[in-house]
Amino acid sequence: MTATVTTTEALPDGPVDLRLVVVDMDGTLLDEHGRVPDALWPLLDDMRARGVVFAPASGRQYATLAREFERAIDGMSFIAENGSYVVRDGVELSSDVLDPAFVREVIGALRALTAAGSDLGVVVCGKRSAYVERTDDAFLGEAGRYYAALSTVDDLLAVGDDFLKVAVYDFANAERDTAPHLARFHDGTRRVVVSGPHWIDLMSATADKGAAVRRLQAELGITAAQTAAFGDYLNDLEMLDAAGLSFAMADAHPEVAARARYRAPSHRDHGVVTVLADLLGRPARP
Repeated sequence: MTATVTTTEALPDGPVDLRLVVVDMDGTLLDEHGRVPDALWPLLDDMRARGVVFAPASGRQYATLAREFERAIDGMSFIAENGSYVVRDGVELSSDVLDPAFVREVIGALRALTAAGSDLGVVVCGKRSAYVERTDDAFLGEAGRYYAALSTVDDLLAVGDDFLKVAVYDFANAERDTAPHLARFHDGTRRVVVSGPHWIDLMSATADKGAAVRRLQAELGITAAQTAAFGDYLNDLEMLDAAGLSFAMADAHPEVAARARYRAPSHRDHGVVTVLADLLGRPARP
């Protein structure tokens, strides 16, 4: 195995019994332009031929992930909405739905923060669609990157759907400015996760990428030792815990770097593709 990672722990020698690959999107798989690297597609063909399941794991909705991987979607699994929704071959495997009363309470709290001067956009994420009531180009441009099925409504409180998550976009700093105001919603039944420099997700306490990976492993008869996972931010921590081969990207959040067993090159250097090619024992194209 070639030296593609920097770590204090040596990768296993010889062939790797790899059955499942779980990959975060932003800051991990996608390049600096937000695109899937071209070199990934032949690796997906190779993995499919070897019986290795590939599963994008993201805060993005299922519709967005399915569109991104439409050309290679057969046999793929998707961990969407930060683990709240797991789909394989177009069939739902699991979902963690929020109490509508909780969603209403969160919307009220976020409206109060906005009235007090915070520059926030709110996305209520349902199984059928994501919903917003803020309509300026700046916010819709950010929300549109992650939600292919996006509906504009007059009042988020009037939406009817099975709700998986409430996502908050802070135009300033999500972890510093908004997360402390939402801490009261982090209890035994719900959780608040900073999923990026500007994004915060509120969802069920039983929903995270790690729980979704374990559900997928159980469905497929795959062990943690046969699983590789790649991530860069705080919403990836539990996912890395669920994988025997856990990789933090070179520029990952410090907590993620401390939690993962191995390091991968930056997403700007196509680190996921480089390491996967190495694990599969084949050259990676640039």
